[in-house]
Amino acid sequence: MNQKFSRKLVYGLVAGAFGLGAGAAQAATPILIGVQAPITGQYANEGQGIADAVKLLIKQQNAKGGLLGHKLEVKVCDDQGAAAPAAICARQLVNDGVLAVIGSYTSGAALAAQPTYARANVIQTSDGTSDELTAHGFKTFFRNAPPNSAEAVFTAGYFKAMGYKRVAVVTDHSSFSTGLADAVVADAKKGGIDIVDKAFITAGSQNYTPVLTKLKALNPQVVYFSGYYTDGGLIKAQMAQLGMKAKFVGGDANQNVAFAKIAGSAAEGATIINVPAPQDLPYPVAKEFLAQFQTAYGHQPPSIFTLTNADGLRAILYTAEKIKSVEPAKLIPALHELHDFQGLTGTFSWNAVGERTGSPYVAFEVSSSGAYKITYPAAAAK
Repeated sequence: MNQKFSRKLVYGLVAGAFGLGAGAAQAATPILIGVQAPITGQYANEGQGIADAVKLLIKQQNAKGGLLGHKLEVKVCDDQGAAAPAAICARQLVNDGVLAVIGSYTSGAALAAQPTYARANVIQTSDGTSDELTAHGFKTFFRNAPPNSAEAVFTAGYFKAMGYKRVAVVTDHSSFSTGLADAVVADAKKGGIDIVDKAFITAGSQNYTPVLTKLKALNPQVVYFSGYYTDGGLIKAQMAQLGMKAKFVGGDANQNVAFAKIAGSAAEGATIINVPAPQDLPYPVAKEFLAQFQTAYGHQPPSIFTLTNADGLRAILYTAEKIKSVEPAKLIPALHELHDFQGLTGTFSWNAVGERTGSPYVAFEVSSSGAYKITYPAAAAK
């Protein structure tokens, strides 16, 4: 069965089930929700967290009777957080006939899958923060986390508030990391902060002492790293080994329980910029979901991105029930008009380009136990 025909068949059955004279076979047609995430590889705990959250929400929705009378099923595809397997996942999930796809965790993987989902009219919601994701005008894309540009403004403000005047920036070569680094550099410079260097690493290469040794000689007050926790933890540990006195500040992708495990005792005192961590969310609906997640899986989510992705699915289900339709021609415009949705991660809306609006940032400091404590802004600190 070719891709175009299979999708027409699936949507024909789903749409027909809501129309007059729908038969029992049509009414029994399941609605498929895809998960595209790194189930294996260096970001596996993030991908597994996303998949677990989706499965839990689908189980809960089915217990309430499904979506508009239809059972929901989950299709998971492992994109390893990389572009090539992400493109394969997109084709596979489209051929499966999914209504929407939750993921992926990395911007590079989300970008690689975007055109395929757009052509097939499949909804895609991702925590990828690269500004490029909403620059192509794909109506099918919805970001469930704030973009790099918003994080950069907050980060520059944090540097200024803390009195940091000399900052070294470290990034890898991924679209997410370089985009965030570029935005932070631009906003920091606007605030009068001296960017003493912008250094590149190869993600996953393990030994960052040559780059850090060079930066140490420049005497920065801060080493800001825009990449992922798997490298960030090692950078923090190797800074300690080199006797660097500079403060480590990491972008949002460093906020993962594995960061402290990788950095070891050196993790203490590291600062990470992100929206509030799961345990810091003040919303009753979030606390309830975290308790349910703990009961279901025996552990807490690995990071806030488990919950932002959960919010992407929750918003889709909420909107479909509100408009009483899962037809893409009706559901996609309705998602763009979503306002003040009560998410696990706070109240948010999606605008005309699929950008999430309404997400506060905070700065966390990592404790000796690996826990996070909000230190900035003062109003959010405990």
